[in-house]
Amino acid sequence: MNTATPLFAPDFGRTAAAMITPFTAAGELDPEGAQRLATHLVDGGCDGLVLSGTTGESPTTTDAEKETLLRAVVEAVGDRARITAGIGTSDTRHTLTLAHSAERAGAHGLLAVTPYYSRPTQEAVTHHLRTVADATGLPVMLYDIPGRTGTALTADTLLRLAAHPRILAVKDCAYDPLKSAKVLAGTGLAYYSGCDEQILPLRALGATGCVSTAANVAAGAVRAVLDAFDAGDTAQAARRQLGLVPLIEAMTGGEAPGTVTAKALLNHLGLPAGPVRGPLLDAGPQLTSRLADALRTTRDRSADAGTAPAGTAVPAAVPG
Repeated sequence: MNTATPLFAPDFGRTAAAMITPFTAAGELDPEGAQRLATHLVDGGCDGLVLSGTTGESPTTTDAEKETLLRAVVEAVGDRARITAGIGTSDTRHTLTLAHSAERAGAHGLLAVTPYYSRPTQEAVTHHLRTVADATGLPVMLYDIPGRTGTALTADTLLRLAAHPRILAVKDCAYDPLKSAKVLAGTGLAYYSGCDEQILPLRALGATGCVSTAANVAAGAVRAVLDAFDAGDTAQAARRQLGLVPLIEAMTGGEAPGTVTAKALLNHLGLPAGPVRGPLLDAGPQLTSRLADALRTTRDRSADAGTAPAGTAVPAAVPG
């Protein structure tokens, strides 16, 4: 039997999708499409959705669009999944405005990224994130992604921030397993892998779950990794994690950002997505074909690993 105890964080769920923001063909926000997609993801295995994060194109959506999106998704699935709103910006005042808006719109939690571009000191980052956590009554998930922000949260900073009563979780995209282990060992913070290739390695260290880009198109296959591990079948968990590798590599391996690849696959599958906003560019036919092949491979590997989980089926429209 696996003796690792699942560390569930009801404030954020366990299998959360870093949901894309659907747009119309003209590039406008598509609230009805967001409701359909959110319902599809929850039906497919997600118990959490993270809106207006990196994959949700938060840098190019307005404050009003973020609130409209959040209200639509909460209305559609807020009684069946935990809805976390990305509110991070490089400006503390603007971040507080978004935090208050998210609370009014019904978010269950907040995702607060380290301020980007200005490269604040650890003292300044700590002050910023504590100020955000003080601003509302909502639980906060910290977003540690130095590859995009230019500033990592150090282990010491995370240990200090963990003392705040509303800072409860970390979305970990730092690729620093030693730091993650130190914080997991020294705090009660719930850790979520923000990088799909790290779902099982982090869970094995005591993480709670994931905030997954791949879950936009393979929610059941992502959830199956955690389900197998938490059932004590570590070999099956490893098989399921390895089965995701082709899809993870295709979606986040560097050819195009995860927003682009997720929207390409969703559009290909006939699910709400629409175009990306500039400066991103939509995937072309060749990349979309490679993505579809990778999704099919993951579907086949999921079936080989056992009963194919919900959310992995590829409609007949996928070529080949």
